[in-house]
Amino acid sequence: MTDLIAKTAIDRRLAEIVTPVIEDMGFELVRLRLMGGNTKTLQIMAERPEGGIEVNECAEISTAVSAVLDVEDPVADAYDLEVSSPGIDRPLTRLKDFETYEGYEAKLETAELIEGRKRFRGMLAGVEGGEVLVNVDEGTIGLQFDWLAEAKLVMTDELVREMLKVRKKAGDLDENDFDSVETESGSEED
Repeated sequence: MTDLIAKTAIDRRLAEIVTPVIEDMGFELVRLRLMGGNTKTLQIMAERPEGGIEVNECAEISTAVSAVLDVEDPVADAYDLEVSSPGIDRPLTRLKDFETYEGYEAKLETAELIEGRKRFRGMLAGVEGGEVLVNVDEGTIGLQFDWLAEAKLVMTDELVREMLKVRKKAGDLDENDFDSVETESGSEED
């Protein structure tokens, strides 16, 4: 079974190099992309196995990965290294992501046409075998994980609320760090 962590040959080679470093630090590689432009960017998304990552942890991963990439030197041209969290509207790159985020809205794209379409949007309904289940307008469909080219969560108010609740429970958020918000009725909420 493949995954969507690294798609191109160079991305897969880079993932082979950096994954052991990231895992030895207690994190998981979520996605890796070497993107073109005037100066290439090597984008690495990582998180703890239970989810989440802090800015200082991204910096630590960047330092460790840089050292290994300097020795291995797999990219001929100059590039910028960017290490970040997957974010709220995160890419879904591993089969386990579809189980973890069951009940949330996602956009999925297949590599080939499936019954005349490549793009699907709906609520994730879990995993069955190697299939990702998605509730779409027509009902629940199963897409083989291997068919997927891209998948990501859709940022919704519910998703944002849930992620904030998880971070607050983990002690990552202090409500005193935020200003009060004025609601449409004119009252203030913290």
